Amino acid sequence: MSTIDQSGHPSVAKVAAALAEAGQQAAADGIRILPAEVRTAAQAAEALGVEVGAIANSLVFRSRTGDTEAALLALTSGSHRADTGLLASLTGADEIGKADADFVRAHTGQPIGGVAPVGHPKALTTLVDTALRAHEVVWAAAGHPKSVYPTTFAGLVSLTGGTPADVAGDGQDGRP
Repeated sequence: MSTIDQSGHPSVAKVAAALAEAGQQAAADGIRILPAEVRTAAQAAEALGVEVGAIANSLVFRSRTGDTEAALLALTSGSHRADTGLLASLTGADEIGKADADFVRAHTGQPIGGVAPVGHPKALTTLVDTALRAHEVVWAAAGHPKSVYPTTFAGLVSLTGGTPADVAGDGQDGRP
């Protein structure tokens, strides 16, 4: 793992700038590039030598309310899945569905597997999984499938203006 050369990765440079602008210089300085792409929480956890729950998955969903469609970003613990019905309830959306790669790129400017919490063309409605509180250090993608940066639950909430929420459904992550 090494410090990333941001010149070859414009989306990573954009994420680093957004982190620095938000007063999270340590996170910006902590951006790392891994030897291989880590498109899943399990891959990222293995590469970093951390628990899978300490990985903040950046999941982009299609949110529909009436005739309006928008992107919803759910920053979830890598140890469980987000419940789309619960996400709809939390956001007041009529429906939450999967987003394809083109939708994700159009709303974030970043590829699936590398979507960072910030650095998007415009701010996204964001939910931050409260399960991430259990980890002193949380690792999030930094705009490229090989890039990650260290942060905290509080750092993610502050950075994104997101709403802390329990996003896992019943039976997920050992929940009853």
